[in-house]
Amino acid sequence: MTQTATPRTAAIPILMYHNIASAPRDLKVYRSLYVSPGAFARQMWLLHRCGYTGLSVTAAEPYLRGEKSGRIAVITLDDGYADNVQSAMPVLQKYGFSATCYVVSGQIGRYNSWDDQRLGIQKRLMTTKQLREWQDGGMEVGAHTRSHPRLTQCDEAQLRSEIQGCKGELEDSLGNEVTQFCYPYGDENERVVAATREAGFSAATTTHRGRAVVGDDLWRLPRMQIARHHLLPQFAMKVFSGYEDRRR
Repeated sequence: MTQTATPRTAAIPILMYHNIASAPRDLKVYRSLYVSPGAFARQMWLLHRCGYTGLSVTAAEPYLRGEKSGRIAVITLDDGYADNVQSAMPVLQKYGFSATCYVVSGQIGRYNSWDDQRLGIQKRLMTTKQLREWQDGGMEVGAHTRSHPRLTQCDEAQLRSEIQGCKGELEDSLGNEVTQFCYPYGDENERVVAATREAGFSAATTTHRGRAVVGDDLWRLPRMQIARHHLLPQFAMKVFSGYEDRRR
C-alpha cells in the first residue's frame, strides 16, 4: 500500500505579549504577562540575528494568505499598555520591525479597569498622543473592543457596540482605518467571529496556541504567548520550529 505523505507547510509564529516591563514585586497573579525590557530586547535581537523580520499583522497578511514567503515572526501586544511605546517600540525600530498593539478604545489614557481589582494594581494605558506616536513610529494599532468583555456573553447590541464601536472610536482618534482585531480573553465563537468579519476587520487573533499556516482562518489566528519565565533558549524553541504538519 502506498502512503501519501502529509504536506509540510511553512509555519508562521504569531507572538503574543502584554506588558513590556518588570513585574511588580507585590503582584500575586498574572506575573507571566510581564516580559522585562531586557528580555524583550534579547528576543528581538535573536529574531534579527536568525534572519527573521518582525511584522505587524497587516504586514504579515500576504504571508498568511500564501502570496509571499519569507522568514517572519508576527509581533502582537494586547491591551495597549503605555510601556509598549516606552520600552517595546525603540527595540522594534532598532531592527526595522513592526508590531500590532490591540487597544481597548474605552480606556485610552486610563487603566486596566477589566482586571485591576483582581490584580490589585492599575496599569497605565496609552494616551491618544502615545497611540499616534506608536503609529507614526511604524507600528500598527488594532482593536480590542471598547471595554474588554467576554464577547460570547454579550447580546447582539452589546456585540456590535464592542466590536464596531471600538473600530469607529479608534479610527476617529487616529484618522486612519483600523483593520485588525483581537478577542479579549481569546473568547470567541461562530457568532463573535461573524460579527468581527461583518465589522470590516481583515483578520483577528485568538489565544489558541500554535503557529499559523497558510489556509488558516484569518479571523481565528493562533498565537504563541511569550511569558516572563521564558528564557532565551525556551523562546528560541517556541519560535524556530520552522514547519508544522497539517492534514487538511
